This record gives sequence, structure tokens and C-alpha cells, in this order.
Amino acid sequence: MPGARQLAGMHRPPSPPYQEPPALEDQDLLLAAAYVSDAQYNRNVPFETSPQAIRLYCFYNHWTMRAATYFFICVDLALAFFEEPAWLPLPFLATSIAEVLCLTVFFGRLVHFAKVTPQMVFWKDTKNICLMVTIVLTLIDLIIYGSLEAVNIHAVRWSRALRPVFLINFPESRQIRRAFRSIRNTLPDILYVFLLFIFSVLIFSLMALKLFGNRGLKTVEGSPYFTNILDITFELYVLVTTANSPDVMMPAYEFSWWYSLFFITYIIINTYIFMSVFLAVVYNNYRKHLKNEIRTLAYLKRHKMIEAFNILKVKVGTEFVVIEAQWRRLVKLVAPDISSSHLELLLRVSDEGQKGHVDKTNFLRLADLLNIQVVTVNIRRHPLEAWMPQVYQSSASLLVQKMVRHRTFVWVYDVIILVNAVFIALDEKNPFISYAEWLFLFLYVIEILLKLYTYEPRAYFGRKQFWNCKKIQQSADTGYCFDFEDTPALKGHHQHSEVVYYVFAIIGMEVFQGRVHFDPSSASPDALACGNPALKDSAFAQGRYCRNNFNDLASSLVLLVELTVVNQWHIIANGFALVTHQAAKLYFIVFHVVVVILIVNIFIAFILEAFFVAYSLEKSEVETAIEKKIQELGVGVQEEEMQDRSLVDNVDAKDSGFHGDEGDNKRKALKGLYFRIASKRYRTVDALLQQMFESEIAPEDENPSLEEILNVSPSSRHPRNPSFGNSV
Repeated sequence: MPGARQLAGMHRPPSPPYQEPPALEDQDLLLAAAYVSDAQYNRNVPFETSPQAIRLYCFYNHWTMRAATYFFICVDLALAFFEEPAWLPLPFLATSIAEVLCLTVFFGRLVHFAKVTPQMVFWKDTKNICLMVTIVLTLIDLIIYGSLEAVNIHAVRWSRALRPVFLINFPESRQIRRAFRSIRNTLPDILYVFLLFIFSVLIFSLMALKLFGNRGLKTVEGSPYFTNILDITFELYVLVTTANSPDVMMPAYEFSWWYSLFFITYIIINTYIFMSVFLAVVYNNYRKHLKNEIRTLAYLKRHKMIEAFNILKVKVGTEFVVIEAQWRRLVKLVAPDISSSHLELLLRVSDEGQKGHVDKTNFLRLADLLNIQVVTVNIRRHPLEAWMPQVYQSSASLLVQKMVRHRTFVWVYDVIILVNAVFIALDEKNPFISYAEWLFLFLYVIEILLKLYTYEPRAYFGRKQFWNCKKIQQSADTGYCFDFEDTPALKGHHQHSEVVYYVFAIIGMEVFQGRVHFDPSSASPDALACGNPALKDSAFAQGRYCRNNFNDLASSLVLLVELTVVNQWHIIANGFALVTHQAAKLYFIVFHVVVVILIVNIFIAFILEAFFVAYSLEKSEVETAIEKKIQELGVGVQEEEMQDRSLVDNVDAKDSGFHGDEGDNKRKALKGLYFRIASKRYRTVDALLQQMFESEIAPEDENPSLEEILNVSPSSRHPRNPSFGNSV
């Protein structure tokens, strides 16, 4: 079986004769590479095509520039941890210098972006205007706040709530902007449902006032029960979240059993029906708007690839193609770190007939080819196989290797680890438990030795074999570990949730700071009332909620997480209303509406869409073409043939093993580089939806134009493809 290193030397049939094209200028190749790179990463940045602008644009997109931008964004956001109010405040001069430095970097990034985009496009882009306005407003706020502090006048740092603007509006933050667009596009559709929900709550509030207002009922605290329409509305809104159930109905329920029917009816209508309708409306509209955005991305990517093809194309016979030499140079520019074997594999997929050129249909797939993770597998012989082949290949040795490679071996040690975890939780002073730890240590050492005997050592200790390296640590402390992933598909929704929490935390600190105090070392009546007489004998103080305050950013974020869980959130809201004004409850209601009703439902819609799409799509044509070519060249290793999870490198695997007798025979003959497609779990929802829609775009279809793509309204965007919606 030939190895992958034989790819470059394989015989090619003679190419059809054509005239040698003139040498392509470097700037043209660089421009084509910029288009392909934009298509690969779904960037939609109109840029100037002059040689200097292209180089500036490539430098703008370099990972070091993006990393530096995100670093200063994180620094700017983190300043709130050290500004008043804070647990460990820094002098205003220190934080202001740091913020000015961040603003300087942001302004420089903005100027860099202005250098590579047409002026008309730059000044029409709302993101750029938002960034410049935020920089100016922040500087004005710094000057005013510093001047007032210099004369000992307290001021409000209102511009701190604008800091997430930098995270949202830089071109690199496409995913988070898409998440916010989902919220913005969904708002008009759920507004009618929300108004109907509020109307229902108000109607039930009036009914409650008439039913219970004149009964002389008292709450547990001794206050009048349901005599104020505003208090009734708030309590019934809280009941929708079930946070005050059944406490809110108990006075009425104690008075008469029949009054419980009022609350049961209310919960059925508003908690179960309306909240379910909210989720349905959010999910339906989220899917519709996401689908439209993915359609636009698909056409924009196709447009970029066509532009790149038009730059590189030459005429061969009756068709335009890209010659192999230019294709190679292009790929090396777009993906400088690509290995020669990987590049050769992609060329074989693109130049199916080995004609020495790539036609338009295959060229347009280049961005997708580069996005597919092809794992390079290096088959190595075990050192023991070279040193003592007769012993290592004996029947007993092969039986041991077969047992270690079998799935049952992994399952057995998974059970051992779980049992070990149970023993760790038990009393270590018990002699039996202490001796058991030595038994688990012995079993882990046996596992390590068996795997080292079976698998090639360099693969076992590979730089990404986290599980195996932790096994060595387990043999020392018999602990337990897990291997976590990042999920790229959730990045945008995770970041936009952080933005909402940050803004609400800043607003909460400015409004409620110093109103509630926590002093665990004091038992005075003032400390028991959270440092505020208004909280004396309140449910907030009696529940020992004093630690729930807005006196620094960390405490504010913890409190907002508690509000998201919604359990007892009305007690927190009532507590801060007591120390400020009853209107303060609006802050907590708005937070609940934005986060719990809107953002959480959009997140659920995203998860549902990810689940349905992932299970409704098969492999893309591009992936199928790569796998087919891998097998044709005889350099393929199937995923099921790889050994257990502990020896599979998710990015660049360095070893391979096989199960069973057939695998043992294969392993003897294989040596060199082989390939396989990485696991499906690395796909994102965007990639899946885009793949689905692109299958409906004919390769020769260059319409709609770029202007039509960008200017068409979401409701009427590409109505000629109804099958896409049905297939989703």
C-alpha cells in the first residue's frame, strides 16, 4: 500500500496543450488569496485592491493583531474590577491611564481598518460610527469624572456601560453581532405576544384586587394582603416564574379553598401557555432569521471565490481554469502552515483528472476544502517490535495487545475510575479506604504499562494526549480528571450573554452601590440588617442575603446569576426596593425579561436548531470527495479503525492502531503518513446550514450581484429557494 509521501511522485497523464500564460503578478495572487481567506472565514469586509491596501488588509487579519485587540478589550472590561466601587480599588489615575491606553489601541485599530476599506464604505458602516462615538464619549466621561473627583464631588462613571461596544463592533466579532441581530430581529415578533402576556397579568391583578382586597387578609409578615394594584402586579409577575409559589397564595387559600382555583388558572395560562408560546415564537423567528443570514453568507462566499477565480483564470481550450502552479502558490498563501502531503491531497481532489489545472467548479470548493480538518496519521512501529520481533509478535504478546486495544479494556478502567471517585469521597481515616487507594494506584500503573507495551510510546506521550498524561498524575494521587472541549458554535451566544450581564452589573453598581453591606465579623443589630435600617425584619435580612449586593463587579455578577436562576429573586428585588425606591423593581423585572425570557429562549432555540440540523445532514460533497480520494490513493485510515480516545489526537494525530487480528496484520505492513477526516463534532451550525444551502446554488450561477446580496430585505431574501426552508 503506497504512503502519502508518494503522492507528489505519482505519474500524471500529459496535460492538454495550451499557451503558457503570462506570469501572474504577486499583488494579483495576494488579492486572490485575500478573497479566498475571506471566503474561508466568512469575512465580509470590502477592502481596497491596491497592493498596499491588500498587504495592510492581510496584516489586519493576522492572528497577532486580532489577539492584541481582544487582549486590550479584556483589559478594558476588567478595569471595572478595580474601579470604585471595588473590593480592591486602584487609584483613579492608574485605571484612567489604562483605559486611555486601551482607547488608543482601539482608535489605532479603527484607523488601520479605515486604511484598507473605501472611504464611502467606512463612513456608512454603523459599527465604525459606534466605535468612534464610544471613544469620544468615554474620553469626555473620563475628563468630567476626574475633574469632579479632584474637588471631592461624587460623580457617575456612566461610560463604563459602553465598554462592551468595543467587543461587539470590531469586525472580528461577527458571531456576537449575529447573536444580537437574532435578538433584534426577534423582538418585533415577540412584542405582540409579550403585550398580550402583560395584558393577561394586569387583568388577573385587577381580579385579585377585587377578590382579596377587602377581605382583611394578612401576609406572614403581617402586612395587608393584595390591597395595592402595583404590589399585586409584581407578585403575580413573580408567580409566573414560580419563585413565590405557593407562598403568595397561602393567605387566600387559608381563607377559602375555592380561591386556589384563581391561582391555578393563572399559572396554567401565564406560566405554562404563555411561556411555551414565547419559546415557540422565539425559536421560529430565530430559525428564520438565522437561515436568511446563512443564505447571505453562502452567496457572499461564492462571490469571493468567483472574484479569486477571475483573477487567476487562464483559458485552456474552451474553458477557463487555474493552472496547478498558481493554485499551489495560492494555497500556500492562504494556509502557510499546510503540509506538503495535505496540499497534495487537496490538489488531487481539485484536479480529479490530473490535468495540471483546476476548473471553476472545483476551484469554488477551495474554501470548504481548507475548512475540513484532515487528520494526518503517522504509522510508527513499536520499538519492541524492532528490538525483539519474535517476542513482541508471539501469540501471547498479540493476545495482550488485542485485549488492551479492545473497547472492553477502556470500559473496565472507566468503571475503576468511577469506583475510585466514590472511595475518594469516603472517610480517608478508615483503614480499608486507605488500603483501597493503594489498590487503585496499582491498577493505574498496570494500565500505563500495558498501554506503553501496546502503543508506540511517542503517541502515548503526545503533546495533545491530555488523558494519558493525567493518568501518570493519577498514579501519584489517584485523582480523577475530565477532558473538556470548547464549543465554537456557542461562542457568539456565550459572549452576548456576557455583554448583557456586564451592562446590567455596571448599571446595578451605579444605582445600588453602598445600599447593602455585608460584615460577617459583626453581630450588631445594624450588621444583621445588612447595614441599612430599612432592611430591619425584612425577608432580605432574615434570609441573610446581605452578601447579595452591588458593591463590586464580582458580587454584582454573582447576584445576576442568582436572578437568572429566578429562585427567590423577588426577595432580592424587594430588598433593594426597600433601600431605594419601589421603582427599583423595574430593574429586576427588565433583567428577567431580557435574560430569562429572551436570551435563554434564544439559547434554547440555538441548541434545538443545532441538534436538528446535525442529525438531518449527512457529509458534504466536499468531505465525501476528500474521503473518496484518500481511499483511492490508498492512504486512508477510517475513524473506527483508530484506537480508543486516549490515543487519538483531534488535530494532528501521530499514531494509529487497529482492533482485532485483521488490525494486527495491517499494522505490520503500514508505515508512513495516512489521512482521515476529523470527527463531525467540530462542525458548527453555520457550517451545516451553509452547506445545505450551497448545494442548491449552481456552480455557474453568479447571481445575485453583491449589491443584491447586501441590500435585499430579510423577508424577501432569495424567495426562489423554498426547498431550503422545507429541508430545515
